[in-house]
Amino acid sequence: LQIWCWSCQNGAALLKMSALPKEQDDSTSQMQKAFLDGIYKTISKPPYELLKTDDLSSSLPSLQDIQTAYTKFKQLFLLDNSTEFWATDVKWFSLLESTNWLEIIRRVLKKAIEVAECLERQQTNVLLIEESATDMCCVISSLVQVMMDSHSRTKSGFQSLIQKEWVVGGHSFLDRCNHLHKSDKEEAPVFLLLLNCVWQLVQQYPPAFEFTETYLTVLSDSLYVPIFSTFFFNSQHQKDTNMSGESLKTQSGPFRFLTVWDWSVQFDLKAQAFLNNPLYAEKPKPDKSQRKTARFKHQRQLSLPLTQTKSSTKRGFFREETDHLIKNILGKRIGKFINSSDEPPNSFREFYDSWHSKPVDYHGLLLPHIDGPEIKVWAQRYLRWIPEAQLHGGGTIATAAKILDLMEEVQSLQLKMDEEHSQALSGDVHSVSMLRNSARLSSLFPFALLQRQSVKPALPTSTWKDLEDEDDLVKRDDEFVDLSGDML
Repeated sequence: LQIWCWSCQNGAALLKMSALPKEQDDSTSQMQKAFLDGIYKTISKPPYELLKTDDLSSSLPSLQDIQTAYTKFKQLFLLDNSTEFWATDVKWFSLLESTNWLEIIRRVLKKAIEVAECLERQQTNVLLIEESATDMCCVISSLVQVMMDSHSRTKSGFQSLIQKEWVVGGHSFLDRCNHLHKSDKEEAPVFLLLLNCVWQLVQQYPPAFEFTETYLTVLSDSLYVPIFSTFFFNSQHQKDTNMSGESLKTQSGPFRFLTVWDWSVQFDLKAQAFLNNPLYAEKPKPDKSQRKTARFKHQRQLSLPLTQTKSSTKRGFFREETDHLIKNILGKRIGKFINSSDEPPNSFREFYDSWHSKPVDYHGLLLPHIDGPEIKVWAQRYLRWIPEAQLHGGGTIATAAKILDLMEEVQSLQLKMDEEHSQALSGDVHSVSMLRNSARLSSLFPFALLQRQSVKPALPTSTWKDLEDEDDLVKRDDEFVDLSGDML
């Protein structure tokens, strides 16, 4: 069964499908033949006549490879003592490379760019194939939509994307996150891999995203908090069954879960403010005269896959006999019988370099940098508890808080100007900045709060003792000293 994921504005569609089993008996073979007959009748006609397939199980790392790489990667940040820290610090970069985690992120981003090239430049439908179509298919399809659709880069759009591709799409959160600790064989950080890839885009193109890296960090934390129904079940059916109480024989009734999207459960308003990007380049609204036409055109383009009126040179392949098609599918896997042999070998590099040579359109296609050191470690998530320094009233959080204060002041002044312009009687309008004291926040906010309100820097105790001997400077308040007499 082919599942439609998304269509870009030129009409090219992104689809996904489960792969056929390698081993089958005679009855299963007959069922597969009938199934493939239906596929043949479908893809040999418009709008699917231009179709490229990609078997992700052969072109991307396996779930076991991903789990192994992530396990090694995590060990770099789980240090018990200073001796282990210095032993790791000496060979940090070589250990980081040996985990292969950043290389997996680079390969996934590269695959998403290849799919985007087929959709954008070649205007060709793309069919992603995987054993269950609920793991790497979800990663690639989500990344492609984030890269090509600016709506997916908003908070509401990204939330809808996760609900559509992952929750309703049937990703096995219960098994992949191993919430019940029943079996380690099915565990793999697939959804976390997506968030790592999206973070690469966020830190490379901050104005293109309405949400911040803090939003992605708290979302990744919520993935392993088993109180949210969003990331707890293997399927929508399992979720509906358990939450309705049909499978429970207890007197306590059905489970009661929270939704992860209600951030007020975890954070107060001051912390929630850091989930929004104050420097987001919001897409300008079209004129009223153009809205109706643009909306109708957009809906049509997103609802239909690519349709070609002219005959295609690739249609001859699908006019071959069905038995030959079945033989190729069962013997060589479906992802290899439609290839890009007619494309130049440097097609990807040409597309990649051509896009990066032009100015960035934050509301258009976004292609991540994937060369060398461009793929970075998600420091806010993995180095959160061992920062270089915990700055009370400093760091990136303080910078973000100042920007939020400034944006609130601008909005307040704009509101006052609008009200005065409309001559509305609304009394005194003085917007109090919600984060006016944010300069004193810890650099680890909102993940850690300082209980001690001291403004002393984090210096060793011996250093403080030496300073206290100097006329008790630490305990003395700042005072004005008149030096005019000494200068006479």
